[in-house]
Amino acid sequence: MQQDDRHIQDIGFLLIDGFALMSYASASEPLRAANLLAGRDIYRQHLFSADGHAGVASSGAVFSAESLPQSADGLHTVFVCAGGGPEHWNVPLVHAGLRRLARQGVRIGGISGGPYVMAAAGLLAGHRFTIHWEHATALIEAFPDLMPERARFVIDGSRITCGGGVAPLDMMHALIAERMGDGFARRVSDWYLHTAVGESAAPQRASLAERHGVHHPALLTALEKMEATVESPLSRSEIADLAGVTPRHLDRLFANRMRSTFVAEYRRIRLDHARRLLTQSPLSVSEIAFACGYSSAGHFSAAYRTHFGMSPRAARQAR
Repeated sequence: MQQDDRHIQDIGFLLIDGFALMSYASASEPLRAANLLAGRDIYRQHLFSADGHAGVASSGAVFSAESLPQSADGLHTVFVCAGGGPEHWNVPLVHAGLRRLARQGVRIGGISGGPYVMAAAGLLAGHRFTIHWEHATALIEAFPDLMPERARFVIDGSRITCGGGVAPLDMMHALIAERMGDGFARRVSDWYLHTAVGESAAPQRASLAERHGVHHPALLTALEKMEATVESPLSRSEIADLAGVTPRHLDRLFANRMRSTFVAEYRRIRLDHARRLLTQSPLSVSEIAFACGYSSAGHFSAAYRTHFGMSPRAARQAR
């Protein structure tokens, strides 16, 4: 990989099969636009895959790629783009290749599920980072010493991580501004009608109020506590006390504002968490049952089947 211009920055994208096309495009397209607006090549892109064969997106789109190089040879940054789940990300050859490039001074980044691959390669210890909210639970379960931030993207020296989706547009704005200045980065963002550039610490998901469609402060407090206590569920009285209302008033809030009950909503929150673990982590069904506050795998499986219409094992096989 010979650089014929010392002002060109070589950026690589390691495509792990199942990566989200939107996440990749949101990171790669701003580099293309930057070249067009600059009137010259200031970025050069390279596509890599785990085995040197074509990378296949979750949509089925196919991209020609090459193996990760043995030598950095001018590479400035490599972004790992991953979707799907951890069962596809345990590729020792990729982990070794990323560590090798990191030792040679290459900046390593991860997009969507990419930070999980970085964690598995041992590249996130001592660094601030984020990951797509869907994969956060699996990462925490697999690497309990690591804690992702709830941010759209995080730039921490030689490590760059991003939640995926359209968040790479925000990340690339920051990286282009870092190199070319805020004015030029704004021109690139305007190229894609990206007028509301998000800050690094901006949330990945809609607010609790937006997700549940409620705005009553006591009810929002109750829902927040319920989401935070999936593994060790609290009683109705304990949640009501934390929300500053009586249990009877809490029941009325759920009935009037959500057309539901405290028990039904708590069950839904716990089972949604279980579904994410089933699809995003290697934990056994029994381990997931305990992680979601069920005393036995049998009780958990029955509740899961009633709620989703299939057993946990069938859900995992379908995924």
